[in-house]
Amino acid sequence: MDNPESHAILKGMKFDSDILIIGGGLNGPALALALADGGFSVTIIDALPAETRGNEGFDGRGYALALASQRLLSAIDIWSDVAAHSQPINEVKITDGRAGEGPSPWMLHFNSDELAEGPMGFMVEDRHLYHAFQSALKRHPLIRQINGETVISQTTGVAHATVQTASDKTLTGRIVVGSDGRKSGTAQRAGIKRRGHDYNQTALVCAIEHDLPHHGIAHQFFMPPGPLAILPLTGNRASIVWSEETREAARINALSDEDYLAYLRPRFGSFLGEIRLAGARFTYPLNLTLATSFIAPRLALIGDAAHGVHPIAGQGLNLGLRDVGALAEVLIRAKRRGEDIGAVDVLERYQAWREFDTATLALATDGFNKLFSNDNSILRAGRDIGLGIVNALPSVRKRFIREAAGLTGDVPKLLQGRQI
Repeated sequence: MDNPESHAILKGMKFDSDILIIGGGLNGPALALALADGGFSVTIIDALPAETRGNEGFDGRGYALALASQRLLSAIDIWSDVAAHSQPINEVKITDGRAGEGPSPWMLHFNSDELAEGPMGFMVEDRHLYHAFQSALKRHPLIRQINGETVISQTTGVAHATVQTASDKTLTGRIVVGSDGRKSGTAQRAGIKRRGHDYNQTALVCAIEHDLPHHGIAHQFFMPPGPLAILPLTGNRASIVWSEETREAARINALSDEDYLAYLRPRFGSFLGEIRLAGARFTYPLNLTLATSFIAPRLALIGDAAHGVHPIAGQGLNLGLRDVGALAEVLIRAKRRGEDIGAVDVLERYQAWREFDTATLALATDGFNKLFSNDNSILRAGRDIGLGIVNALPSVRKRFIREAAGLTGDVPKLLQGRQI
C-alpha cells in the first residue's frame, strides 16, 4: 500500500529526475514523452552513442505499427513527423505452402475496408521513427538524455531508486524503468528471472525493390522452416522478415547478394515482378522470453525487457507501446491522486493491466509458430482448412482484424488517441 513513511522521505529528497529510464530504443523514448506530457521529469540512459540513433541512411528495417500504436504516436506528437514516410497496410494475406510450389489455395484475407477506423496499421522505417523521437526528446524541457553510458548497478530504498553508470555517474529517481531489451540488465539486477525457450530459428531481414506495386498489401507465407513476411514500404519496396532453421539461416546469410536473392526468389514468388536487394541484410535469433514479473520495488519493465515474442505477427513493438500506454496512465493517475508512484500497489496496477494481454499474445505466437513451422501433412491439411473456415466467417474475421489493429481489450487512453 501507499506508505506514509515514503511520503515523508520523498518531501525531503532531491531527485535527478522523477523517472529514470534505462534503454533508448523506441519504447523508452515513447514512455519518456508520455510521462513528460504528464508533468514528470525523465532521464533516459542509453548505452548507445547519440549518433547511432536516427541514422539517415536507408537500411530496410521497418516496423508494422498497429492502428492503436499509430494513435499513441499521434498523442505524444510523433506521428506528424513520420506520417509522410508511412505506408498504410490496407490488406493482409496469410497463406501456407512450400518454397517453389506457391501458396495453398486456402487463404486468410484481412481487408481494412472492414474497419470503420481506417487502415489496420502502417509500415514505418526505423530510421524515420528514431529521427522523430530524437527530435521530440530534444524539444521537451522535462526530458534529459544521457547517451553512451552503461548502467552497472541499481538500488532501491523506501522512497527512491538509484543507478550508477560505468563512468561513475550516480542518478536518483522515484522509480526506474527497464527498457533495455530481452537480456535486460535492469531485470537481472532486480533479481527478476525469465522463462521461455529458443525456437532454433533465425530471422533473415532485408529490404527489396520490386517492379510491380504492392497496393499496401502485407503477406505472411508459412513454410515448413518458418514464416516469410513481405511488408509493404513506401514506393515499390518491401521489408522482408524470413525465418529459417538457425544453421540454414547462417548458411544463407553467408551467401553473396546474388545467391541470397536466388535463394529468396522461389520463396517470394513472382507476384511483384522482378526483385532486387535494397539496403543492408540482418539476422536476429528468435526466442520466447518472458519476465516472471514486470515489476520489483520501485521498478517496472516495458517492451522486450518484459516480453520477447516471435515476430510471426509483427507485434513486438506494438506490445511494447501498449506497455508504454498502460504504465504512463497508471503513473500519471497516481500522481494526480497524490500517491507515491513507486508504491507497490501503484506498480501492481500496471502489472495487472499488462500481464494477461502479454501472456495471451505470447502463447498465440508460440502456438502459431509450432502449428505452421512444420511439414506434417495432417497438420498442414487441418491448418489450411482452418484458414479457409475463418476467412469464410465475417464476424470471426473482423474480430481478428480488430485484434491486429490493437483495438480490442482494455486499451490505454493513449492508444485510443486520447490524452491521459
